[in-house]
Amino acid sequence: MIALHYLAALTLGLAMPLAFSPYQYWPLALLAPAGLFVLWLGLSPGRAALTGFFFGLGQFCFGVGWLYVSMHRYGNMNAPLAMAAVLAVSAYLALYPALLGWWQSAWRPQSGRALAEHLLLRLPAAWVLLEWLRGWLFSGFPWLNPGYAMVDTPLAGWASLAGVQGVTLVLLVCAGGLVLSLRRPRLAIAVVPLCAALWGVGWWSLAQDWTRPDGEPLRVALVQGNVPLEQKWVAAQKPVILEHYRALSARAPEAQLVVWPEAAVPGFTDTLPAAFWRQLEERAAGGVTTLFGVLERTGPDTYFNSLIAVTPMGRASYRKAHLVPFGEYLPWKWAFDWLLDYLQIPMSDFSAGSGAQSQIRIGETWLGLSICYEDAFGRELLSRLPKAGLLVNVSEDGWFGKSIGPHQRMDMARLRSMETGRPGLRAATTGISAIIDARGRVQASTRQFEPTVLRASVQPRTGSTPFVALGGYAAEAAALCMLLLGWALRRRRTN
Repeated sequence: MIALHYLAALTLGLAMPLAFSPYQYWPLALLAPAGLFVLWLGLSPGRAALTGFFFGLGQFCFGVGWLYVSMHRYGNMNAPLAMAAVLAVSAYLALYPALLGWWQSAWRPQSGRALAEHLLLRLPAAWVLLEWLRGWLFSGFPWLNPGYAMVDTPLAGWASLAGVQGVTLVLLVCAGGLVLSLRRPRLAIAVVPLCAALWGVGWWSLAQDWTRPDGEPLRVALVQGNVPLEQKWVAAQKPVILEHYRALSARAPEAQLVVWPEAAVPGFTDTLPAAFWRQLEERAAGGVTTLFGVLERTGPDTYFNSLIAVTPMGRASYRKAHLVPFGEYLPWKWAFDWLLDYLQIPMSDFSAGSGAQSQIRIGETWLGLSICYEDAFGRELLSRLPKAGLLVNVSEDGWFGKSIGPHQRMDMARLRSMETGRPGLRAATTGISAIIDARGRVQASTRQFEPTVLRASVQPRTGSTPFVALGGYAAEAAALCMLLLGWALRRRRTN
């Protein structure tokens, strides 16, 4: 029976990623946590921790399995070692639900009131606070936050109010309400209206215009070059790649802003031919701004993953500030220096850009820029707001191969637009590139693994959503208050 219990937890964890893109069976984001809550009830701290661990192990082994593609196919790691690395990362991430399981077991709720407090207050709140910790500790890894699975449901409206963490908090309250209604049917008369109200607030928020149009629409073109990683860093391919992007950009002569993906130009800015800069400057003189990913260096061992804008007013740059550990920089270098030599990943020891960089402007519109991994951290984008009228993210999604990774990234990009009330542009080397409106709806997108140009007219916006106005911590503050309320109610009942 014990083995079946842990197998059930593992199965629920494996089901959880199916709630996200590209599968989008979003009810599983409600049912899988609800099932875990049921498994936790009445367990000792040790068994509850192990139950949470197996849930997390299933969730992350499946949900971030694309790491295997990155490490094995493109990072030159042999298959057994790559599988072991994915398992190790998943085991680390599984420690968070294990910790939650251990902590919640101390409450041992039995009565209807105590069970209600546990399922509607303490468990959802503690889960959200651990999601916050997972998104911050050791540089953070906020993948598979349950709120992202709700991007096409009314609950997504909570993103404008309290960010993706707010969506997660409301979702988990509903999961707890489902369990409570099944375990104590007499309480359903109160729980069902509560959950209906939470969904109703989300639906109402989706219908609101939290921000307003600012200036004239911009004509934009996103260039998806589909240059394979195997070719990108071959020296002989450099002029071919530059010509490839130039030719694709020429398909959108009407564009005011042309965006190329992360590291679209394979090399350092100081090694690019003069003819390349001259072509872009001639286009800029005609009113076309070109924004492209490239590498910058300020010394032999100091280089940056950057975005360069060639505008009618001159050149400007943005340097990636939140780097990917083990991919773009090596944490605890004294212990892991051997790994860089083993993986042989090109340009894998970047320096981080400043967190307070000047923004880039296109005409009267300021851009909220991010490079790849950075748009997984919604609160970090708040430093660009409310000044920025448009979000722009560039990415090298070739590292994901033919996996679920790019689809998960799209969910994140859509939530960023919902949180900020800003349209978003996403240019990815191999796709998915997309135009996203201020309510998180995909207006146009590309198919993966084909060179193409996505053209559209985009309306910049100004103003602040409640999430932006409150500084991005509304969900965590609410979760902390819920924990304190749950503690106070329990103490009052036991005194």
